[in-house]
Amino acid sequence: MTTAPGPRRPVMADVARLAGVSHQTVSRVINNSSNIRPSTRERVQRAIADLGYHPNTAARTLVTRRSRIIGIVGSNTALHGPASIQFAIQDAARAAGYFTSLVTLAAVTHEELSAALDHLSRQSVEAIVMIVTQQDALAVVRSEATAIPMIVVEGELSGHGLSVGVDQLAGARLATQHLIDLGHRDIVHVSGPMSWTEARARRAGYVQAMRAARLPVRAELEGDWSAACGHEIGWDLLEHDDFTAVFVANDQMAIGVLRAFAQAGLTVPEDVSLIGFDDVPEAAYLNPALSTVRQDFDAVGRGAIELLTAVLDGSTPATTPLLAPELVIRDSTRPLHRNHVRIR
Repeated sequence: MTTAPGPRRPVMADVARLAGVSHQTVSRVINNSSNIRPSTRERVQRAIADLGYHPNTAARTLVTRRSRIIGIVGSNTALHGPASIQFAIQDAARAAGYFTSLVTLAAVTHEELSAALDHLSRQSVEAIVMIVTQQDALAVVRSEATAIPMIVVEGELSGHGLSVGVDQLAGARLATQHLIDLGHRDIVHVSGPMSWTEARARRAGYVQAMRAARLPVRAELEGDWSAACGHEIGWDLLEHDDFTAVFVANDQMAIGVLRAFAQAGLTVPEDVSLIGFDDVPEAAYLNPALSTVRQDFDAVGRGAIELLTAVLDGSTPATTPLLAPELVIRDSTRPLHRNHVRIR
């Protein structure tokens, strides 16, 4: 018994025949050649869509000497920020016509990174996007020599070199200044781990805003980004400090702090104002809805791919402006009452 063959996949010759052009013209359209009349390009693209034709990537690479593959190296992708950035880069790359190859590192060491770069180079990637989160990891990336262009995302906050990121310092100043503008003077900051560049920048932004307002900078309370750690710190705050507002370095820890306050019988924001950072999807649906600082991860992804494309086209900008964060005011912050009794 023989099985009837399935429908034949369309080939380039089918596209050329339907569009009424030569095989070479179809090839030039697929490879984005500039010397094609718009009407011809449109006719070929319509034929490609009608037939459901997919170019042979391997053959196209041989012709153009470009793989259209971008390597992505990430770590800590279980956390909201790094995971959101990774997805945003993949979406932006796909929209720009690139394929992506992802390598996730357990730790960013010279050995791990060298192995990742070797793995990606064997796939003929055109460039690499490195999602850096920790200060030590950034030092490793800077010291790694590679002939493949490398874009650093988030970890490099200076705006120099091939890097894209959100202005963490400005975001922390926004959060802290919001509390100051509401009349708060005793403001606590719960930081992320100080090994992270973003945690350091957010702590620095808090310190800058407090000093500019001539307010006392509270002792550092360092967390690990998790809600569980925020919950523990929330209880420690209630036992050891007097304050009217808390700026937490990310929303997950803010959720833990909020839980501890509720268990202790404190009401947010009537008893204490609380603001986070990141604007996770759940932030708007907490009780109360969490005031926070939003990072536009989609813009980070697009910026990384735009910078990468510019580099591949021969342009290397000296600086890339950091993206501006956005203050999102919800229900967890309110003006300080004159007769407010500080917590102790």
